[in-house]
Amino acid sequence: MRRPTCLPHNLECRPARLYTVVVKIALAQINPTIGDFRGNVDRHADFARKAAERGAELVVFPELSICGYPPRDLVELPSFVARARLALEELAQQFPALPIIAGFPSPAGSETGKSVMNSAALLRDGRIDFVQSKRLLPTYDVYDEARTFAPAAAQELFTLNGRRVALTICEDAWNDKAFWSRRLYGTDPVEDLVRAGAEIVLNISGSPFHVGKQALRRAMLASLARQHNVPVLLVNQVGGNDSLVFDGSSLALSPQGEVIATGRSFEEDLILVDTDAMTGDLHPAIEAEEESTLAALVLGTRDYVTKCGFSKVVVGLSGGIDSALTAVIATEALGVANVIGVGMPSEYSSEGSVTDARELAANLGIRFEIVPIKDIFSSFRTALGKVFAGTKEDVTEENLQARSRGAILMAVANKFNALVLTTGNKSEVAVGYCTLYGDMVGGLAVISDVPKTMVYRLSRFINQRAGRAVIPDSSLTKPPSAELRPDQKDSDSLPPYEVLDRILEEYVENLKSVDEIVRLTGFDKETVCFVVRLINRSEYKRQQAAPGIRISTKAFGIGRRFPIAARHQDS
Repeated sequence: MRRPTCLPHNLECRPARLYTVVVKIALAQINPTIGDFRGNVDRHADFARKAAERGAELVVFPELSICGYPPRDLVELPSFVARARLALEELAQQFPALPIIAGFPSPAGSETGKSVMNSAALLRDGRIDFVQSKRLLPTYDVYDEARTFAPAAAQELFTLNGRRVALTICEDAWNDKAFWSRRLYGTDPVEDLVRAGAEIVLNISGSPFHVGKQALRRAMLASLARQHNVPVLLVNQVGGNDSLVFDGSSLALSPQGEVIATGRSFEEDLILVDTDAMTGDLHPAIEAEEESTLAALVLGTRDYVTKCGFSKVVVGLSGGIDSALTAVIATEALGVANVIGVGMPSEYSSEGSVTDARELAANLGIRFEIVPIKDIFSSFRTALGKVFAGTKEDVTEENLQARSRGAILMAVANKFNALVLTTGNKSEVAVGYCTLYGDMVGGLAVISDVPKTMVYRLSRFINQRAGRAVIPDSSLTKPPSAELRPDQKDSDSLPPYEVLDRILEEYVENLKSVDEIVRLTGFDKETVCFVVRLINRSEYKRQQAAPGIRISTKAFGIGRRFPIAARHQDS
């Protein structure tokens, strides 16, 4: 993660200006669906009407709001870009008296390079009056905008109510040399626009969530406002699109870097800002780690399931903490009527596991079914008896149990037109402590970016918030186990999760080497090497896994692209 060189209060401020810029600006943080032009226009229109009723003189929507962000390779389809233009024109015609800023993909107008640009349009007097395109196209982590978009060569100001306004798009505001110790680009669009006379800076964003992102975003924008002595207003998309969750949390800051308006986190919102009085709506945001993580997982699950056309989900309930947390998230996201829990005990399952799964389902009020796998597993053994003759039972038989459960979950999902939610956490996925086509089957890996230690923290938070044991106490206190052989425990195969998760954080998120991890943590080098080898050799599993919801700075998936057929061993 890029980090600031100094705290904002250390920045040198320019002489104060008198501001009578646009009096009332509405920040409309909406939840668009990618490619749903009809639905997205209707959502824009609904928020524009509400903004007009509240006396707004300009309403501003997020990055690529007309088509949804990120559209990825859809923008390579000429029909997609053409439909976006038609949707934009329709919106302009609906509100000729209210200026609107909305994001859309626009043709690049060049015979070479990319065919489209990431743009924003000012809609005024029933038409597209001004278009600004993004200059800085991020290509790190989950971003791949240079793959599909051409950068703007330059940007201009537009005038509203006699005032000069800078319109920037997300990354355009993330290259302030006074804030970052290492800048990623040689140009700073905000600096250029302020030098050209901007009296206010607008930023329309599709800025995805990770733990701590809201505080980082606020500090960065406060630095920007203070350095250039201008008010800065950011409107951020909200909602889940595939692996990414957008938290909203829109905000406005005075030239002194003071927060004057905030939007709600993880829900749609309309925030009115008076840029003359430097006041605005202060709606409650969510920043506490457990609360914001849980809210992100709930929103990401709800939007993934519903935007993919499903309404119901199936969760395998083992009595363990991972499946319990997944079931709670699913229930909060979709409601009790839309979650089916399935217990699949084997001959190695303890009675307590079945009891805990049943208790959890009762606490949540969800449907719960028991489908034992003992006979199914026995049939597999019989069928493979001749093939396996003369060999000892090993992980093969353990995987057969997991794959039996996977088949049952998929059958239930098919029968009830539901989506299977996998329950593996980040610690397990990292080291391959999971079974392909077994416990990895499903359409969404809800907690695959949540380390095991965080699973426990979130589960305790849920019980504390509810004032009762929604997740049974025994699920929180018993030793973790896959229960695929007699008396099996996770600790038989892995280091303690407190150790594993710290190594995982340093190696995957902070990109530290084995020797650096040993120095930082004091852990035994053999243990660190063991974990790193497991992480490296499990890449083939992760790339066959269901997409997961990103809540960290480095999740497995589109933000971490490692080769499968490789022999690199940091250990």
